Formats: sequence, structure tokens, C-alpha cells
Amino acid sequence: LSEMFGYIGHLRTITSGRGQFSMEFSHYSSCPQNVADKVIEEAKA
Repeated sequence: LSEMFGYIGHLRTITSGRGQFSMEFSHYSSCPQNVADKVIEEAKA
């Protein structure tokens, strides 16, 4: 999901404001430990 940040702005830029997209939940997957550690630290702050 974080990889989609800024995508809509880029899409609208390259399509002159006409582009659209939608997202649909697919599945859960394991989170890498380094990502989990970062999220936990940010939540504690």
C-alpha cells in the first residue's frame, strides 16, 4: 500500500487529469522484520 503513495498524482499528470485507478484487497502476507520494527518504533514515538 505504501508503494502506491503518490501514484494518483503521477497518473493524473501523465493522462492530463483523465486517469483513474482503484485498489482491491487481495491477501495478507508476512511483514519483513525490519519493516515491523520500524512501524513499532514509530507507534511508540
